[in-house]
Amino acid sequence: MSDLIDPEDDRIVNEPLNEALSKRYLAYALSTITSRALPDVRDGLKPVQRRILYGMRELRLNPDGGFRKCAKVVGEVMGNYHPHGDSSIYDTLVRLAQDFSVRYPLVDGQGNFGNIDGDSAAAMRYTESRMTPAAQLLLDGLDEDAVDFKDTYDENDREPVVLPAGFPNLLANGATGIAVGMATSIPPHNVAEVIDAALLLIDRATTPTEALLELMPGPDFPTGGVIVEPRESILEAYRTGRGSFRIRARYAVEDLGRGTWRVVISEIPYQVQKSRLIEKLAELIETKKAPLLADVRDESAEDVRIVLEPRAKTVEPDVLMESLFRLCDLETRFSLNMNVLHRGAPVVMGLKQVLRAYLDHRREVVIRRAQHRLEKIEKRLHLLDGYLIAYLNIDEVIRIIREEDEPKQVLITRFGITDVQAEAILNLRLRALRKLEEMEIRKEHDALSAERTEILAMLGSEARQWTSVKKELRAARALFAPDTALGRRRAAFRAAPDIDLDAALEASQPKEPVTIVLSSKGWIRGLKGHGLDPESTKFKEGDSLHLSEEVYTTDKLILMASDGRAFTLACDRLPGGRGHGEPIRLSIDLEENVDILTLFRLEPERKRLMASQTGYGFILPERELESNRKAGKAAVNVAGGDRLAVCHIARGDMVAIVGTNRKLLIYPMDELPEMARGKGVKLQAYRGTDAMADAMVFDSEDGLIVSTGDRHRAFPDWREWIGKRAQSGKMVPRGFPRSGRFSA
Repeated sequence: MSDLIDPEDDRIVNEPLNEALSKRYLAYALSTITSRALPDVRDGLKPVQRRILYGMRELRLNPDGGFRKCAKVVGEVMGNYHPHGDSSIYDTLVRLAQDFSVRYPLVDGQGNFGNIDGDSAAAMRYTESRMTPAAQLLLDGLDEDAVDFKDTYDENDREPVVLPAGFPNLLANGATGIAVGMATSIPPHNVAEVIDAALLLIDRATTPTEALLELMPGPDFPTGGVIVEPRESILEAYRTGRGSFRIRARYAVEDLGRGTWRVVISEIPYQVQKSRLIEKLAELIETKKAPLLADVRDESAEDVRIVLEPRAKTVEPDVLMESLFRLCDLETRFSLNMNVLHRGAPVVMGLKQVLRAYLDHRREVVIRRAQHRLEKIEKRLHLLDGYLIAYLNIDEVIRIIREEDEPKQVLITRFGITDVQAEAILNLRLRALRKLEEMEIRKEHDALSAERTEILAMLGSEARQWTSVKKELRAARALFAPDTALGRRRAAFRAAPDIDLDAALEASQPKEPVTIVLSSKGWIRGLKGHGLDPESTKFKEGDSLHLSEEVYTTDKLILMASDGRAFTLACDRLPGGRGHGEPIRLSIDLEENVDILTLFRLEPERKRLMASQTGYGFILPERELESNRKAGKAAVNVAGGDRLAVCHIARGDMVAIVGTNRKLLIYPMDELPEMARGKGVKLQAYRGTDAMADAMVFDSEDGLIVSTGDRHRAFPDWREWIGKRAQSGKMVPRGFPRSGRFSA
């Protein structure tokens, strides 16, 4: 094969593979950033969105015109401007038409364009579309040289680099996108508020972000909701361009009489699918993870209406909702990352910088439109000057036209006019020679002269340019006025109620006694009541009792595994006593070679002695064992063949350690460190295959007491075994249990 390659071929480039890959991936990354994922700070649009709007304009799909099939629009855009898949173009068009996805829709859709439940739109051959007044406002000025144009991908046509953007669309509709190594996330805002902030910035360029937020307090999501983010966090987010907003569903409490009530949700957070939210709430009820919620119903029609029934009328509505905000998408967090394209490069901007970039763009648009209009006026005045010369010398003009062989050149020489003026005079119709026409030309000439004077004055004064920008922004604001259905603010701001949810949940839950039973083969269940005999409980054939603990339904259960992990289970969510329960491995991620060493009720103020078989240990606060993860929380580091051997309550001031070699060592507990997790320190020294058998903490005033079944034996001479930590100790005293443990 190498013989077929000509080394002199100039198309072959010899370079290291890593360099070749780096260059090409960098080119791809830059293309993704600048031509796909990030919006332009001036018009707030990505290339595909801009091309869709421009394509619809070229098809004359104006707001007051008729609809056209979306397939026609997609084909036009794909063929002329955007050489990518039709599905990506149609998906973008659909989103621009969804009033629950964009704050100010830019496409007016007719047909099935999806819904807030997450149902997708109909195929593009069934749907129709046209532009909205908002889209027309973004495009206004394209015919007046307001922006630059560039060649399309096939160089057969031209397309705008950016739209004139009659209103600040970047902040109005927001943007989201993921590029290579960067992303953008900008929430939608209320246009009237954004324009008010922009007008203030024009009047006073040094306006701080705090003052801008007095007029534009924060996002305004199309689906409404309640923003509960603290004011300080919002200010910092807009100052730096990075942050996030907590959004909650809007709800009201309906009184049903006789002390009963229900919660009705009328608005859900932005970008949350209602159907999935209902499914999640139903799942929380089924799995008993929402103990205060009894039922959920979707009664939505045109508006959102989700009904929540409490489990008991004694439950406080705020407590119910606070518990649900933690568990599902009734509360979400929308990130702010104002990463935009500014002068062709990605940059993260704060609110003030974004507004300033938009205003500078609008000023440039005003100047270019004025210059374009000035050129047209100059050309028209030039023709009118020629017409007036002709009318003042009408008899001579007629004579020249009738008698001269080359009347055009004679006219130019005789009256000192230009070629353009002479051509216009020769093209005059006879009916235009009446006296009334001359008066109209003089009137038009005076009007255009006055307009030219105004334009020249505006072009020569920066203050007048900004006045023109303000005038146009005020006109745009009238389209989105707060007293209109489109312009009214939808999202509200409110402080989250200060509720001790854990205490409230505990107070609202029934506190019932339960006895937890774990079998040797890992089946767990909760038997109602205390004082039961777990030994008499029925188990599967070949199975038997492993561990048991008396708790209440409001408690949390900690299970310590032999690999040092702690698992947390809610006692009210364990399977009931009927049957044999369910395998513990359904509730926690427990490997086959790992066993449950012990289980106990969580008491956050209590401490425990943790020790491994190799003789390392420490004191651990019990509150550090709690975890919501199914995989548990690593508490004791054990490596190799080591295993957790001891997890006993640390109540007292002395530690007793006994090894499999039946050597006992006692020393003060303050020689052990208190840690949240880790391996610990050496507790007792061993040789060969010896290992730790047991350990305990006891009070020196009570002395060392060893239990065997129901029998308890005290060792009054225990002080003879006191030594230093990490020593080997001495042989256990006479009468020590044969099991080699402190309790059996």
